[in-house]
Amino acid sequence: MAETFPDEFIDALIGVQRLLRRRLRRQIDPQLRGAEVELLRLVVTRPGIGISDAAKDLYLASNSVSTLVNQLSRQGYLVRETDPADRRAARLMPTAAAEARLAEWRKRRGELVRDGLARLDAVDLAALEAAVPALLKLAENLHEEAEDS
Repeated sequence: MAETFPDEFIDALIGVQRLLRRRLRRQIDPQLRGAEVELLRLVVTRPGIGISDAAKDLYLASNSVSTLVNQLSRQGYLVRETDPADRRAARLMPTAAAEARLAEWRKRRGELVRDGLARLDAVDLAALEAAVPALLKLAENLHEEAEDS
């Protein structure tokens, strides 16, 4: 592995993610920040998740997640429900607006990526396709390291 590969690799991944995020932000109103979208995705995937568990999963401070929850609640995307097992704890539930917003986001993201992939030649497309399992393994390794620290 070339010494510069890790930096070139992460720069490329971040560049793709940044371009997708910017293009999607321009297409969908109201605009949401990356952390807001990540929290919405998590709550839609795991309805009823608590703030501290969401903070752990997103590697954010609980007060940061609480701020995001307040913002998303004001926008009508999240509802806090009292946890019946612990009346002091809140459970986060997505609204229909949140689910519709994420569905639209996924649809547009898929269109953007499909359009970009369609312009690649067969060799580049095959290389990206072959890289997916390794990227998933890398994500798993990084997730395990974050949990261990």
